[in-house]
Amino acid sequence: MSKKGHIGSDFDSFLKDQGTFEETQAIAIKRTLAWQLEQAMTAKKMSKNQMAKAMKTSRSQLDRILDPNNHRIQVDTLANAARVLGHELRIELV
Repeated sequence: MSKKGHIGSDFDSFLKDQGTFEETQAIAIKRTLAWQLEQAMTAKKMSKNQMAKAMKTSRSQLDRILDPNNHRIQVDTLANAARVLGHELRIELV
């Protein structure tokens, strides 16, 4: 057993070995963003219809933005949603 108390590689290494690290990471990021947008809407007591109207988009487009499994949303759309809720979208390379 190693000094850290576990055997084997970490989960990121496992995903990289499987060739799914990037895809898994993109899905996790989108799910987190969808959850954060929904939390901000709840905090502002903003309905989906109100949010869509403020974004100048349709309710169905907003549903796609909030769908945690849809990771094909453009960055400017996410930035607009954040802005409507009084937040800023930050993306950084680490």
